[in-house]
Amino acid sequence: MSAPLLPKLDRDYMIGFLQQLLQTPSPSGFCMAIMDLLCGEAARLGYHMELTPKGNGIVAIPGEAAGPSNKGVLGISAHVDTLGAMVRAIKGNGMIRFTPVGGYAMQSVEGEYCLVHTRAGRQIEGTVLSIKPSVHVYPDARELKREEANMEIRLDEAVTSKADVEELGIAVGDFISWDPRTRVLSKGWIKSRHLDDKASVAALFGVLEWLAREGRKPAGAVKLIFSTYEEVGHGAAYIPPDVTELIAVDMGALGDDLSATERDVSICAKDSSGPYDYRMTGKLIELAKRESIPFAIDIYPQYGSDASAALRGGSNIRAALIGPGVHASHGMERTHTDAVVNTAALIAAYMMNI
Repeated sequence: MSAPLLPKLDRDYMIGFLQQLLQTPSPSGFCMAIMDLLCGEAARLGYHMELTPKGNGIVAIPGEAAGPSNKGVLGISAHVDTLGAMVRAIKGNGMIRFTPVGGYAMQSVEGEYCLVHTRAGRQIEGTVLSIKPSVHVYPDARELKREEANMEIRLDEAVTSKADVEELGIAVGDFISWDPRTRVLSKGWIKSRHLDDKASVAALFGVLEWLAREGRKPAGAVKLIFSTYEEVGHGAAYIPPDVTELIAVDMGALGDDLSATERDVSICAKDSSGPYDYRMTGKLIELAKRESIPFAIDIYPQYGSDASAALRGGSNIRAALIGPGVHASHGMERTHTDAVVNTAALIAAYMMNI
């Protein structure tokens, strides 16, 4: 067995960059600012990020082997897009009716602060409420079903009519982002919205930073793919045609009969799109054991990934799925810095053993 290849990853770099990512609004379809952030950071590290017509980002990393490999290129994906909403209608009383972007339980955003992003570039604050927000006023406030028709956004502006709202520049189709409420605690816990999947993006950049700092190259050619529509199902439906293996790096779901914790790398053997590639999954398991990386193997029956989208889009690839364990996904999420670093370590080990 070869000597352990666990890289000297910069934990502080990853968590610092994760905080920048979390503070940059990026609901699916509204990822321009966060892609600018990624392009700038990649350039600072000495890499070029190409943007596809769809808005995804691709960073090509040359491998040690000279010339094209008959094994093809390893693709590694993570998504920058998050849950959010759009303005569906402006009510006569100045409240906003919204439509969800991505799949979440409506009660998970009740009481959340948000920003409405106008097409003129304004950001207007608001709060998500039910249409019967006070138990002192509405006797059925507790029993009211939390569904789209019963939710609205109260703007922090002096508005009492539809015309007042329109004067602010708000219109149907404007994007709405949730306040991430990020907190990084002294014992390593990270709680925030949108750890799905910004924790994985930070892990990939942690590997990129290590490669740049150490002057290293992966064993073979690698393309990092940062997708912008994963939460609505088609993030990495297109991948570069030279990619033959794709590792989707996405949050690991926790709970019920699942084994992973918030400090582990979750290796998914099967999700709603079916089983992942047996040999790739086996290699990830063996590398995690060799590198002494805490991990768990799980099955997610109500989950899909960028690899699922690529396969359904017709890509002739092998695919696997890993990610940092994240509790309460699509709600008030929590992970641990260990999970982010461990995920980066497993990615690096795979890249160096193509």
